[in-house]
Amino acid sequence: MKNCQHVEEISTSTMSAAVITGLLLLCLHTSAAGAEVAAPHNLAMVTVNTNYVLTWGWDQSAAEGHSVTFTTQYVAKYKLRSTKKKVTWSMACEEKPDRSCDLTDFDLHYLGIYVLRVRANLNGNHSDWVQKEFCPDKEAALGPPRKVTLALAGYDLDVNISDPLTRNNSSMREEVEKLYYHIVYWDSSTDPQASDAQLVSSSANLVTLPHLKPWTLYCVMVQTRSDFYNKSSSFTSPQCMKTEGAIPWWQIFLYFLASLLVCFLLVLVAVFGLYRTYKTIKSTFCPTNQLPPLFKTYICDSPGSDIPRLLTPDSESELLCDKVIICPEPVLEIHNPPPEALLLSCRSIN
Repeated sequence: MKNCQHVEEISTSTMSAAVITGLLLLCLHTSAAGAEVAAPHNLAMVTVNTNYVLTWGWDQSAAEGHSVTFTTQYVAKYKLRSTKKKVTWSMACEEKPDRSCDLTDFDLHYLGIYVLRVRANLNGNHSDWVQKEFCPDKEAALGPPRKVTLALAGYDLDVNISDPLTRNNSSMREEVEKLYYHIVYWDSSTDPQASDAQLVSSSANLVTLPHLKPWTLYCVMVQTRSDFYNKSSSFTSPQCMKTEGAIPWWQIFLYFLASLLVCFLLVLVAVFGLYRTYKTIKSTFCPTNQLPPLFKTYICDSPGSDIPRLLTPDSESELLCDKVIICPEPVLEIHNPPPEALLLSCRSIN
């Protein structure tokens, strides 16, 4: 009986010690957990073609006024499966204050699968690593065509499409084999969301739009697509151009009349200009008013010469200059004498 009581006391004391030890361990674990750095959360990829940016969130209140930095690493997934070699993670961003890391320049293979991890650094302490798996071929978004231009092709429109580019300025067709385009076009007088908007799918870079109305303004938008992972880009901004058509006969007739009128006016102006030039030259070198013969004899070297003598010496001019008085020409007047005068004259004659 005493042995049983002694064993019972030993068991009770042992249980009390175990409970106390468990409580101490719980307190220590709680205090240690409180000193840990909060890990990043909500890891996400922002991608276009072969441009990759890893983003994440972090509770800023956990910093308590201290500056926090982040470290980002990556590794190919197949390397994690090897148990013989130690895994070496590649550094992408080391202790950067930004909540994002650009992985574009690290040349991640488009068909590869990678594991990315991020941790926070605060006052020399580190949080746990947070990982994310990333497959560019499956998750990277497609970008719209780099450029879209329109050109007239007779009565139709040609759409010239430039492929989206990778980070190395090469075509995305090198990464996405079955790349093609959705081309939406519509009459600009209607809404592009209306039922009369038409759709053409093509993998070619030069597409001719069919069934267009003449002398109509059409607008075009293009989208890049790939069906393997059901990827599609945003549409390009609308490009618009007016189609051409057959010219009506009355319009051709009006153009013909207008051209005739213009030609007539040009000929009329040219003839009038030649006529005025001829008249000016003639009046200058062959005047209508001729000099009297007396002045011609005087100003010319000889009577039969047509060359005028414009300059003469002073001495010669003095010799030839006489004072001339102009008098009226005398007029003969006949008067009838009285009879007495006639008788006297007869007597004197006898």
